[in-house]
Amino acid sequence: MTAPDGPSPAERRPALDDSTDAFEGLVVAAIDALPPVFRDRLGSVAIVVEDEPDAAQLAATGAPGLLGLYTGVPRTAYGASDAAVPSKITIYRGPHLRIFRSPDALAGGVAETVRHEIAHHFGISDARLAELARERHRDVGPG
Repeated sequence: MTAPDGPSPAERRPALDDSTDAFEGLVVAAIDALPPVFRDRLGSVAIVVEDEPDAAQLAATGAPGLLGLYTGVPRTAYGASDAAVPSKITIYRGPHLRIFRSPDALAGGVAETVRHEIAHHFGISDARLAELARERHRDVGPG
């Protein structure tokens, strides 16, 4: 049931696969850690965990490896709310487990991938994400 002022936070949360494991828990934690202004606008996005990207997904992105993939129409595109195909974010378990070897590194890697793919949902390109990362690194400095 929907409250008079709109759906509850649980109802707005993106759909996840119904199987739960520790990796999926990291994905849910990453979503829960998002600022409400972003988290509240993910209601129509399916967020799923799959073991590995397939050959077609790797070929389509031109990436030798893939941690996550956004498919759909970014919210910034004209008519995005009326798109015939729903948006979907896929987080790949296998590549994360191979790259991030400690629990803390894995949690950080999953959170970064979730944020990255959600940024695509909001229309931010890989080039812009790289630019923002360089700016963050420059502002933080070498330590």
